[in-house]
Amino acid sequence: MTTLEVRNLQKRFGDLQALDGMSFTVGPGEIYGFVGSNGAGKSTTMRIALGVLEADAGEVFLDGQPLNDDIRRQIGYMPEERGLYGKEKILDQLVFLAKLHGVEADVAKQRGTELLTELGLGERLDAKLDDLSLGNQQRVQLAASLIHDPAILILDEPFSGLDPVAVDVMSRMLTDRARTHGVPVVFSSHQLDLVQRLCDRVGIVTRGRMVAEGTVDELRTGGPVRFRVGTRARGWYPQGTTLIDDTETHVILEAPSVDDDQRILHAAMAAGPVHEFTRVVPDLNDLFKEVVK
Repeated sequence: MTTLEVRNLQKRFGDLQALDGMSFTVGPGEIYGFVGSNGAGKSTTMRIALGVLEADAGEVFLDGQPLNDDIRRQIGYMPEERGLYGKEKILDQLVFLAKLHGVEADVAKQRGTELLTELGLGERLDAKLDDLSLGNQQRVQLAASLIHDPAILILDEPFSGLDPVAVDVMSRMLTDRARTHGVPVVFSSHQLDLVQRLCDRVGIVTRGRMVAEGTVDELRTGGPVRFRVGTRARGWYPQGTTLIDDTETHVILEAPSVDDDQRILHAAMAAGPVHEFTRVVPDLNDLFKEVVK
């Protein structure tokens, strides 16, 4: 079972500090969402892990071993910029890529056929890449990252531009590789609803640093403590709370602690009828906006 560890990466491009102590770990069978604004350092981190860029400091480890060219052969990578050949047949390309990783031709052909069939392209094995829609081209790119049966998957914006059906197909494949085969999966995405749905843990990056990390529930409940109170009464707010939102039918208060819930509720009920009382837990999109300010 494979573990990826990114340890204290530093990278500067001229005056730009692209990475400033980037660190995180992805365990066996874990799906890890790597999110941040454009230029936050996600792609730079991935390229260092793949050996495309050299870090100024820090290292990347696979099962405790510093990455070298031999170990990197175990990685399945899907770049944001697609890199397959438009005029070549898609199965032939997969077989070629598999052979570069040392897979026998007959095994590669069988594996490529199975992958493309799983991705809904079983009837297009002899199609040229340029003859496919952009969404189907991305499915082929995913197959290319899986063709050599990698020990770890690193994917840069794999869901960008995909229709909902293609998203579901690719999501199932990634989940299967993680859950059934124990493959660590790292992917970057701006589609935070997908990250929230698929990932076991999430790392939020800004200015080359990891600024928040944890399970989706940990991140969502680790932010400001807020309560929505359905009442028309005003001015009753307990000491230490902050009014965040005020409408005709409800208010939202920020409190120092979750344990303030009963104190807030009792104060609201003393002021008048209360029709609703719930904790407001932000979704990942709202949390992301708070964290990267």
